[in-house]
Amino acid sequence: MNYVLFWVILGVVLCLMELFLPTAFVEFALGLSAFVVALVALVLPWFNLQIALWAVLSLMFIFLLKRFVPKSTPYTLRDSTEGRTLTAIPPGQTGRVLYEGNSWQARCDDETMTIPADHPVVVVSRKGNTLFVIPESALKG
Repeated sequence: MNYVLFWVILGVVLCLMELFLPTAFVEFALGLSAFVVALVALVLPWFNLQIALWAVLSLMFIFLLKRFVPKSTPYTLRDSTEGRTLTAIPPGQTGRVLYEGNSWQARCDDETMTIPADHPVVVVSRKGNTLFVIPESALKG
């Protein structure tokens, strides 16, 4: 088989895979390096050296393209931080809160307070599937 054709086909396949299975430009970098090796294969007939060049170029392209990948941000609460208790939340225990249309497990951020049922609350943080809330009245005064 012609090595140039092999590298061109490999480059096309890898670049197309990036379209269907996004991998943060990893497959694209591998495909791009395969295209470069296809050009080099015109003058370098040794397949082992082509593979080594492909590996080195792939690593270089991955690190160069890494800056285009958006940084993942930790979970932050949305603008809507108000909720309403569905059940009472005793001190140091959990209850249920209606937040953004869903029922969530919740704890009072101040473990000495009791929040009654059907009371407006403000979500201050989240840990796993548990929201930490404080009564809305605690903010006002």
